[in-house]
Amino acid sequence: MKKIVLAFTFFVATMTVGAQVKTPAPSPRANFKQSVGLTDIEIDYSRPSAKGRAVFGNLVPFGKMWRTGANKNSMITFGDDVVIDGKTVKQGRYAIFALPKADNWEVVFYTDTENWGTPENWDEAKVALRTNVKPETLTRNVETFTISLNNIANDFAHLEISWEKTLVAIKFEVPTSKLAMASIDKVLAGPSAGDYFSSAQYFFQSNGDMTKALEYVNKAVAMTAEKGTPFWYNRLKSQIQAKLGDKKGAIETAKASLEAAEKAGNADYVKMNKDSISEWSKK
Repeated sequence: MKKIVLAFTFFVATMTVGAQVKTPAPSPRANFKQSVGLTDIEIDYSRPSAKGRAVFGNLVPFGKMWRTGANKNSMITFGDDVVIDGKTVKQGRYAIFALPKADNWEVVFYTDTENWGTPENWDEAKVALRTNVKPETLTRNVETFTISLNNIANDFAHLEISWEKTLVAIKFEVPTSKLAMASIDKVLAGPSAGDYFSSAQYFFQSNGDMTKALEYVNKAVAMTAEKGTPFWYNRLKSQIQAKLGDKKGAIETAKASLEAAEKAGNADYVKMNKDSISEWSKK
């Protein structure tokens, strides 16, 4: 009987340790992504609710730096450089802080995103941008704190912060035209040396059309000849030549790859080329 009681006690204790009580978070976390033009934006923040409390000037004091949400600082990630008030904010992740006032908000993009609330020691060197925005009064009530991206166009959008009857909108511009033109120029310029190399590598590794593989790798080699063909390009070419039965040509190409690999100090490619040259010379 004593053994049964001990076993039951151990079972209950084990279940108690392993169990985890789940309850709703007071300020649930939200995360979303949005494309603006060709730029990806991500927002990560926690959403407190008013619950009958007066918010701005009370729950969130005027004139005091605020985490712009609850729990860990709210964060925004820009997939490309963006422009706010004529100033560039570099691609990356930023904490969003705000200094609310009745007639003006100062919104701050801060490079240190690992803060629970506002930073213990504020560092001006980590301020990527400050912008001043006039708050708008809403005709409806926003019960739960909300950060959203609205008024989305090809070249800009508004980062909107709303709670209670207050809305603050920060316009940011994205480099859609620049990105689109770069994409157009790249496509119209035709395949790059890397594109040809990858295509040749695919044919070789999949035991496909070796003649086509040689054609592609030759184009990759030709396009890089002026600045110095990468040793891995010639390594692939030599393997394709050998597979096509051109051992003499494969050896000459492997020697070029070997020389470049030795200059680069790449021991792996030096050994692979020496081994291949030795193997192909015997046949």
